[in-house]
Amino acid sequence: MNIDLLRLRNGIDKKILVNTNYSFSEEQLKGTDLSKLDDVHIEGEITLNALNEIYLNLEVSGVMIIPCAITLKPVSYPFDIIIEGDLSEIHEESLENTEKCINSLDILPIIWENILMEIPMRVVSDDIDTTNMHGDGWRLITDDVENTNPELSKLKDLLQDSEVR
Repeated sequence: MNIDLLRLRNGIDKKILVNTNYSFSEEQLKGTDLSKLDDVHIEGEITLNALNEIYLNLEVSGVMIIPCAITLKPVSYPFDIIIEGDLSEIHEESLENTEKCINSLDILPIIWENILMEIPMRVVSDDIDTTNMHGDGWRLITDDVENTNPELSKLKDLLQDSEVR
C-alpha cells in the first residue's frame, strides 16, 4: 500500500487522504493467532507538520477472527485503532528493519504492527456452556476456586494480620 509523498513534500498538496479497505491473505496471517482478517478499513490523512516531517493520522477498524480458547471455534473480535504521530517516531517504535524511502511510504507494515498489538491473549465464545466441561481425568478450572489448600489459607490469614498492624 505505497503512497506517493512527492506532491506533499513539494507543497503541491496540503494532505494526502487515505480511505481504503484491505484484506490480509493467509500467507500474511501465518504465524499469528488470527484465522481471518478481511475488510480492514483504513481512513485518515497524511500531512506535513511544522518541522516538515511526515505526520500520520489514521484510524484502522475491522473484525478479526480468532479461535476460541476453549472450543477453537471462530470468534469475531472487533477492533478500532488510532495511529497518530510523526513518521520518524513510528519508524523508531515499530519499523526499525523496514526500508525507508523519501518519496513514497508503505503504510501496510505500520498498520500490520498495530493490528498485531491488538490481538487479545485469550478469547472465549459467548455461546459456550462451561457447566459441563469435564471428562475422564480432567475438568475445566474457572476463576472461581472452590477448594483452597488449607496451608495457603493460613498464609492468607497471616497476611491479613500483618495489614492490621
